[in-house]
This record gives sequence, C-alpha cells and structure tokens, in this order.
Amino acid sequence: MAARDFTSELVGSFSEGSNGNPTVAMIEAAFRHHGLNWRYINCEVPPEKLADAVKGARAMGWKGFNLSIPHKVEVIQYLDGLGESAAIMGAVNCAVNRNGKLIGENTDGKGFLKSLMEVVDPRGKRIVMFGAGGAARAIGVELALAGAKSLTIVNRSVSRAEPLVKLLNEKTKTPTELVVWPQPYRVPEGTDIVVNATSIGLANGNQPLDVDISTLRPGMVVADVIVDPPDTRFLRDAKAQGCTTIDGLGMLINQGVIGVKYWTGIDADPGAMRTELEAIFAS
Repeated sequence: MAARDFTSELVGSFSEGSNGNPTVAMIEAAFRHHGLNWRYINCEVPPEKLADAVKGARAMGWKGFNLSIPHKVEVIQYLDGLGESAAIMGAVNCAVNRNGKLIGENTDGKGFLKSLMEVVDPRGKRIVMFGAGGAARAIGVELALAGAKSLTIVNRSVSRAEPLVKLLNEKTKTPTELVVWPQPYRVPEGTDIVVNATSIGLANGNQPLDVDISTLRPGMVVADVIVDPPDTRFLRDAKAQGCTTIDGLGMLINQGVIGVKYWTGIDADPGAMRTELEAIFAS
C-alpha cells in the first residue's frame, strides 16, 4: 500500500482587511484543478506583527506568500533579495522561497502586462495611464521594462505623481511625462493604450472616469484595473467607441498564474481561476 502524504505545501497572504481578499479562493481553485496538495492561507497581519509573520513562514517552510496593504514596502527589510522590477519600484507583493532564501517579486504589474500581452505588445506603443498609486507604479514600471515608447501619467495630485514620473525617467528608458488631470481629459491622437489605474469605478461600476469619451478611438486598447465590478462604466464607454477593452479580472488572474508558477513551477490554468472569481462576484 502506497504511503499517503498528509503534509501540504503552504503559501498564503499577509495583509490587513484580509477577509475582503478573494485571492485565496482563486489560488485554491487552481490547486484543486491541478491536483496539488497545496494550501493558501489568508492571514490577518497588523504592521507590528509583520516581522513575526515572515519568521513564522520561514520556520514552517512556506514556499512563499503574497503581501497586500500595508506591507508591500515594509516587508523588504525582512527578505533576502529582490527581483528586477520589485527593486525598481521598491515594493513587493509576492515572496518566493528559492532554496531557502525569500526573494521579493511584484506580480501586480506583471499580471497586468501578461493580460495586456494577450491583446497587444506594448513595445513601441504610446501609453496614457490614469493614477499614480501603487497599482500605477507597478504597471508603469512593467510597461517601461517591456519597451513602451512613451508614458503619460495623468493625475490630479502633482506631489503624488512626480515621484513616479521621476522613477520611470531615471530608472527606465521610457520617457515619461506628468499631466495634471484637466476636466475632462482629452486622450491625445496617436495614443495606442489607455489604462485606468485609479480606484474610480470600484464597487460602483457606473461611476464615470473624467475623460472626454469622444477622444477614445477605434484601434485603441483600453484597460481598467478594477475587479469588482469588472465591467466598469469606463470600459463600457470605451467599447461603445470601438476600442478593444481589457478588464481587471485578467490582471488579478494573471497575478495568480504568475504567483503559482513562482511557487510550484507549474503553469496554472487561468480558466479555473476566472470561473471561481466570476462565481464569487456574481453572488
């Protein structure tokens, strides 16, 4: 009789507000789909307990873990190294156990890039992005590393956007400019890709983005990072203008695909993850 293995490989997430994070359902759906004896544990970790949480993961031999707000920067001091894009942006959302060393990666931008690449390669493209927060930072770095021709960051707060523009201009080869968000913003002719990396539309899919919709043209690719609901007003407006659209679910799912690859070495089926998330958001 073959021996049975009652020890699961462990990964998980450290965050505050962990009860609102659907990543656990998405990742465990992938584990079930591929017949892996792995578990993803969603952990509520306040800032003062982060160091202990990382030590605990090391002690228990975790294969890695995700980081969410407010730990993406603070965790760096407890890790053994950083991947290229995580080092540039100074933020980690995925730690990977590589031969006993915890290496920090950032799959936020990578998930978006993978989703975008299914539609268009950003190399040589002119890109407009709304927002300058954590999602915009991660996406901007990955787009620049992928060879975007130019980036325009549109944001209402100059003080928040300037560090991102400076980072991209100093640490990547993609020229980046800041535009203080006028009302409404007119997307310049010649723009190839438009990205909403703000929280506008979150939990209210009918909230419009302050954009002159008539300046969205057929041939443009328009993407939104909002997951709930994935069908935002901005994407509906863009689709009505003849644009190709990409919803935020693709970014989240591809973050999961990349994370599972980092931890397990397998190429997870994104369909299993999307089915699980669509069922959650539908309810």
